Amino acid sequence: MTLSEFVKEKRSLSKLTQPELAEKAGVGLRFVREMEQGKETLRLDKVNQLLQLFGYQMGPVEIKRNLV
Repeated sequence: MTLSEFVKEKRSLSKLTQPELAEKAGVGLRFVREMEQGKETLRLDKVNQLLQLFGYQMGPVEIKRNLV
C-alpha cells in the first residue's frame, strides 16, 4: 500500500473531507491533496504531522537487497 492510498483510506474511514483533514492535522489543503495524489517530494515533518492524527509516523524502513 502506498502512502497516498494509506492516507485516503484512513481519511475515508474517519469520514473526513480533505479540508477537514487538513484543518485537524494543522497542514494546508494543498498538502493533503498532493499527498493523496502521490506527490513524490513531501516534507517529512508535515507527513508525520498528518499521520499523527491517525496514530502513525514515518520512519526508516530497511530495503532488502540481493547482494551478489
